[in-house]
Amino acid sequence: MKQIILFIIILVQSFQMTSQNEAWFYLRAKDTAFTPSFEKKGEYLVYSGKDAQLKSILQKYKIRTFKKTWRNAKKENLKRTFFVISDKEALMNDLLTNAPNLFVFGELIAEEDKKIFEPNDYGLTSTIGENLGAQVNLDYLDVLEVPKAWYYTTGSRDIIIGISDGGIDSLDIEFAGKTKIIRNSYLSKGHGYSIAELAAGQGNNAYGIAGVCYDCSIYATNYSHANTLEQLVELSNLGVKVINCSWGTRTFYQTAQEAIYEMLENGTVVVAIGHNLSFSEGKGKVYYYPASYDKVIAVSSVSHRYADYHENIKVEEGKDLYYVENIRYYLSRTAGFKNNDTTQLPHNYPVSIKNLNDKIDILGPSVGLFRYSEMILHNEVAVSEYNQTSEVAPLISGTVGLMFSLYPCLPAEEVETIIKLTSTNIDDIEANKPYKGLYGAGMLNTGKAVKMVFDMFAEKEPVKIENQRFSRWDFKLTALSDVLIQNQEFTENSTLELTSKKGITLSENTVLKPNVNGGIHLKINPSLEKECELRLRDPSILEE
Repeated sequence: MKQIILFIIILVQSFQMTSQNEAWFYLRAKDTAFTPSFEKKGEYLVYSGKDAQLKSILQKYKIRTFKKTWRNAKKENLKRTFFVISDKEALMNDLLTNAPNLFVFGELIAEEDKKIFEPNDYGLTSTIGENLGAQVNLDYLDVLEVPKAWYYTTGSRDIIIGISDGGIDSLDIEFAGKTKIIRNSYLSKGHGYSIAELAAGQGNNAYGIAGVCYDCSIYATNYSHANTLEQLVELSNLGVKVINCSWGTRTFYQTAQEAIYEMLENGTVVVAIGHNLSFSEGKGKVYYYPASYDKVIAVSSVSHRYADYHENIKVEEGKDLYYVENIRYYLSRTAGFKNNDTTQLPHNYPVSIKNLNDKIDILGPSVGLFRYSEMILHNEVAVSEYNQTSEVAPLISGTVGLMFSLYPCLPAEEVETIIKLTSTNIDDIEANKPYKGLYGAGMLNTGKAVKMVFDMFAEKEPVKIENQRFSRWDFKLTALSDVLIQNQEFTENSTLELTSKKGITLSENTVLKPNVNGGIHLKINPSLEKECELRLRDPSILEE
C-alpha cells in the first residue's frame, strides 16, 4: 500500500513539474489573416493545416494551446498575436527561425506571470481561459492584473457585495442564485445592471463577462438617503463586507459621516465615486458625498489602454488638430499637443478629466468598460465611450470582495491601506504633474492587492511595500509574514503603523521622514496569530 501511495504521489508531482516547466509565449504573425488549424488529440493540439514546413516544425512539440488573443498586443497587432503553451520554449525560436514567412516576433512569458487564472467568459484578451461569453475587449482587467488575483481567489458566496444603485433582476443569469434584493430601486436605464456586473457578475458561465469578484454574492438596494445612508447601514447590519455607491450629492451631513464610522466598525467598507464634473469646472474644489466622507474609499477615473501615446494619435475633424485618447495612466480621456506638435509629450485636457480633489483615494479605468445594461435592454454588446466614474467604483468594490474572500478576517480598517500601498504610482507622468495631490495614490492594481493579502497571512514570501511616495494619509498594516520596504517614501503628513510577527526590513531607497503631523511606528509582535485560514481557489498554492 505504501508503494502504491508513493507511486501516486510521484505521478502527481511529475504532472505538476511538467505543467510548471511548460513554455508560455506570445507570437506575432506576419499576416492578420493567418489562422492555423488544429485538431485536439487528448491533452494536446495537432496541426491539421496544409503548410508542410509549419507541420514539420509543430510536430516536434507537444502543444497545449495555440490561439489568437488581444492580450499584450499593440493596436496594429491585435489580429496578429497568438498565445502559445508548449512543452518546450524552443518552439518559439524554431517558428521564428524556420517559418519567417509566417511569424515575425516572439516573447516568452515569465514564470511569475504564469500565476494567473481565467474563466471561460474572459473576452478577447483571454489566454489560458476560453472566450465563450460576450465578445468584448477586457484589457482593463488585464491592466489591473485581475487574472493574477483570480489565481488566489475568484470570490466566495459568503462574502457579500452591496450594490446601492438602480434596480437589477435577481433571476438574471449573471446574478441568479447569489443575489438578494433588499430594497427595490428604479431601473435607471439599467445603470444597476452594469455596476453589479462589473463588481460581481457571475463568471465562468460562458455568458456576459466575469465580474471582478465573480463568485461573491450580491445584496442590492436603492440609492440616495444622503443624510442618513440608512440603506447602506441596513446592508452593513446584514453582513455585507463592501458597498458600492456609484452616485453622490454635494451636501455634507454629519449624520451620514457617523453612519460611515458605524459601518466601518461593523466591518463594512464603503466605495463611492468622486463624480463626473469635469476638472475644468470643479478645479479640484468640489466634493461629492458619500465619497468625500472620512473612511470612504473615493474613486475617480484614469485612462488605461495605450502604453505609448504614439499608438493612438488622432486628428480632430475639420480642425487639423492632433490629439490622443485613452493613454495609459493619463488622467484625461483625451490629451493634446502644444502648438499641435506631436513630437512633444501630450498634456491632459482639463475638460476631459473627471472630478478630482484631495479626498480622492484611488483611480481606475473608465473608458471601454463592458456595459451589461446594453446587453440586457437592447441585446447589444457595448462598452463605455467616455470616462464616467460610475463604472470605476465596482472595479474597486470587486477587488475588496476578493480580498475578504481570500482572508475573511482581514481588518476592514486595513483595506484602504492595502489598496493604496499596491496601487500603480502615476506621479511621474508629465501630464499629471499639475494635478498632484488631487488624484489619490494612483491606479488600482487588483492583482497586487490580493497578492499582498496572501503574503500577509501565508507566511511564505515577504510582504513588499514598494514603489510609492506618500506624503499624506494614515496607513495601518498587520502581517504575520516578514515585511520588506524598498524604493518607498513616507513623508510630511503621512503616518505608518506597521506590525509584523516576524520582521521588518528597510531596504534601498526607503525614506521615512514624516513631519510633526505624521509618524512612523514599526513593531515586531511574535505572538500574532491568524484569526482564520486563507481560502484559496486551489489549496495546493500553499505548497508551491
